[in-house]
Amino acid sequence: MGKNKLKRFEENKTFTSLFQPEHNEVFNAGYYMKGCWHRKYFGNDNPVILELGCGRGEYTVEMGRKYPDLNFIGVDIKGARIWRGAKSADGENLKNVAFLRCRIEFIESVFAADEVSEIWITFADPQINRHNKRLTGTRFLERYRKFLKPGGIVHLKTDSLYLHNYTMLVALKNRLEILESNRDIYGSGWANELLSIKTKYETQFLQQGLPITYMAFRLESHENLRVRLVEPEVTDYSALTPEDLSGCTQ
Repeated sequence: MGKNKLKRFEENKTFTSLFQPEHNEVFNAGYYMKGCWHRKYFGNDNPVILELGCGRGEYTVEMGRKYPDLNFIGVDIKGARIWRGAKSADGENLKNVAFLRCRIEFIESVFAADEVSEIWITFADPQINRHNKRLTGTRFLERYRKFLKPGGIVHLKTDSLYLHNYTMLVALKNRLEILESNRDIYGSGWANELLSIKTKYETQFLQQGLPITYMAFRLESHENLRVRLVEPEVTDYSALTPEDLSGCTQ
C-alpha cells in the first residue's frame, strides 16, 4: 500500500464529517447513528439526501455548497477516495455534508425508516455481468425502500447507456413512477444547475465524447419488487429507447 494512501487513512480519522463504522457495527447490526442523523449530526430536520458510490465526493460537496437547506451524505467504501470529499467538507465547514465509509450492501444498518428523502447514484459501475451488484437492481432497491420516505426519489446519472436502460426496465417492470429520463443531458441542452455538476470522471467521459444520461423515479410500490428481468443483449442497449424497453415488461 502506498504511503499516500496510508497518510490519507490516518487523516480520515481526524475528519468530523466522516463516519467509518467497523464491520461488526453494520453486519446484522444497527449502527449507532441509525435514526439519529438529523439530531446527532446535522442538528436540523432538513431532508437527507444520499449519494451512493460517491467516490471522491465531488458531487456530494458541490450539492452541499449549492443547497445549504438540504443535508447530504456521500457513501463509498474507498477510504483513499472519500478522503477528498471529507477534507473539503471539513475545510469549508460544510455543516450540511457528511461522508460514510461503508459497503452499500450494509446501508440498511445505517439509516432508519423514513430517514432519507432522496438517493443519487452517479457514474456507478454498470456491473454488466453481475446483475445482483448493480446499484439500481432490485436487490439494492429493496434495501433502499427500508429507509426512504414514502415517494422517495432515486436519481441515476451515468455515462452507461446499458445501466440507464437497465434501470428504466427495472422501473417499468415494477410499475415505478418515472419522473425524468434523458439520454444525453448536455447534447440536448437539458442539464440544469444540479445536473451540470461535474466530477473528475464525468469530465473525462465528456472529453471522450460519451453522452451523459439521467433518469429519476419514485421508489414506491406496495408489492415486492420483481427480481428476475428479461434483459436484451448487451450489444443492443445503445439502440434502445424507453419505448422499446416497455415491450420487455410483460
